[in-house]
Amino acid sequence: MVRGYLCVLLCAGTAAAALRGVEIAERAPVLGGAYERITGRAHFGLNPKLAANRIVRDLDLAQLDAAGEAECAADFYILRPTDPAKSNGTVLFEVSNRGGRGMLGRFNFARGAAEFGDRWVMQQGFTLVWLAWEWDVPASNARALQFTAPRYRAGAPTDGLVRSEFTADKSGTIMPLGDRAQVAIPVRKPIALYVRSGTEEAPRRISADRYRLRADGRSLEMPGGFDAGMLYEFVYQGKDPVVVGAGLAAVRDFISFLKYGGEATGWNGPRPAVKRALGFGISQSGRWLREFVYDGFNADERGRQVFDGIWADVAGAGRGSFNFRYAQPSRDGWPYLNVFYPTDVFPFTDTDETDPATGRTAGLLDRARAARTQPKMFLTNGSSEYWGRGAALIHVTADGRRDAPLAPDTRIYFLAGVQHGPRSLPMVEQGTRYPTGVVDQRPVERALLADLEAWVKDGAAPPDSVYPRIAGGQLTDLAHLKFPAIPGVAVPRHPRVARRLDFGPEFPTPGVILQEPPKVTGAFPVLVPQVDANGIDLGGVRLPEVAVPLATLTGWNFRAPERGAPEELAEYSGSTFPLAKTKQAREAAHDPRRSIAGRYAGRDDYLKRVRAAADDLIRHRFLLPQDRELAIQSAAQLWDALAEAKHRQK
Repeated sequence: MVRGYLCVLLCAGTAAAALRGVEIAERAPVLGGAYERITGRAHFGLNPKLAANRIVRDLDLAQLDAAGEAECAADFYILRPTDPAKSNGTVLFEVSNRGGRGMLGRFNFARGAAEFGDRWVMQQGFTLVWLAWEWDVPASNARALQFTAPRYRAGAPTDGLVRSEFTADKSGTIMPLGDRAQVAIPVRKPIALYVRSGTEEAPRRISADRYRLRADGRSLEMPGGFDAGMLYEFVYQGKDPVVVGAGLAAVRDFISFLKYGGEATGWNGPRPAVKRALGFGISQSGRWLREFVYDGFNADERGRQVFDGIWADVAGAGRGSFNFRYAQPSRDGWPYLNVFYPTDVFPFTDTDETDPATGRTAGLLDRARAARTQPKMFLTNGSSEYWGRGAALIHVTADGRRDAPLAPDTRIYFLAGVQHGPRSLPMVEQGTRYPTGVVDQRPVERALLADLEAWVKDGAAPPDSVYPRIAGGQLTDLAHLKFPAIPGVAVPRHPRVARRLDFGPEFPTPGVILQEPPKVTGAFPVLVPQVDANGIDLGGVRLPEVAVPLATLTGWNFRAPERGAPEELAEYSGSTFPLAKTKQAREAAHDPRRSIAGRYAGRDDYLKRVRAAADDLIRHRFLLPQDRELAIQSAAQLWDALAEAKHRQK
């Protein structure tokens, strides 16, 4: 362990280097010395007078030091090739999801943040980088990356409303004000507690004598109990705000330093040898990247491009609460979780679109195009995001009538039949009415990373976009969905709706919320993939177990009855509805789908078709040849579980 002191890192020729210095906590060889792990804390100074920093909302209200800059600090974690000759020259930066590190699990098939998995990304020579950006990660989470945001100066205006939304999975008397385990914004003055039994119902005010703010100031207590499945909203005036958007600027400046750093003093040892940077984010982090490029952060303080490529995975149509006063970054936006937050907000498409309700025309990449810092972009979603995250809005017009054009440097890939995160056997019910999904999409995503890196590094065009289109009859409204009448299976009626939410006149530009709960002034259209006779979504990339089905695999599921609100969709989860094994069983159950025996002559016949499906993915560069057997083995295990198993695990 090398315990460093505060080191000043100045980029040559840079008059206002936002990265001031680092405290090195550790430099250690890993993977037999092939890689080096560097961890520590980075310190930043943000000058609110610089044009590049004016996009950080309320930075002009922050406490400033003697240099006229707002200070913030972030934990970092780097894995770099020890031998520069074995580096591919590319930073692979994962936007940390709630303080965590997940991309080794995604691309190396590792089982935890401390594991390296099969080391595939290291074999490619990537430099892996993480930097904290989220202010509300609890300090008690020792494994999480921590970010210290600038605070407001004394006497600065701090008005604005906060709303804590809460849906209990079981009845209880305590309601936390922070999202999940995240730190809550402290309460200056309680205003009201509301409840509703569904997203279309108007909120009802609960009498103030029925609840109280607990001594910790970060939770409510209601002796009569919060009912499972009800949607509660506590509105209050906040206090002690931080400049939330400084987290986006910190990432911008750290990546810029790694790419363009020049002369530096105080860094103990060699810096990573990189020439380009890819930004990757899963779910919340994918939405963060969409916000990052929309707000204009892909240009550094000197106007240089930060990320050469951006990959927003399972982000749907969302951005989020990342750059306004009293923003709660963890609030995501699902059909029945964190519903009424500014997550799915216009514009959704990368090229310009027009909101028919307001007449406003804008696109996600407007600022990047104007600054000539537009990155190459991958947008990937599974079936869950079309039902739960409004994903169709990224490629249809705002009125839902036509397919929208994509920018030349954007690719959209839809992975049919998969839920929000990779899953595998056994089939289980985890807070859901039906067994969850069983498809592991990581082999396809590993191939896509190779495609994106080759596109950015060598100009090798990736596969064409694959997603459901209106013109091809692959997108539909709920009324025209042709889902088969599977016995015992209901079709959802309440997918995620991107509502037009009015948070008051100060929200669109200054970023101050004065209206809570927000007024709902309308909604954007809801379109989901049309399905085939098996109930599997059309228009997407299909892994072998989806292309050669043994079950109907959806992107939706319902909340388990014991959680309350059983007609509402469960967050994150898809469903698996196995086919009947024989014709007799299918007929006895009145199942309209062909049986397994009616499709395949046996296991060998099934696996022959699976191999052909895997080879097709390889031809189209959606599967690496080295992962062929892995994909086939996953399908073989599904055959053993569904075609030959005698019972299902719960």
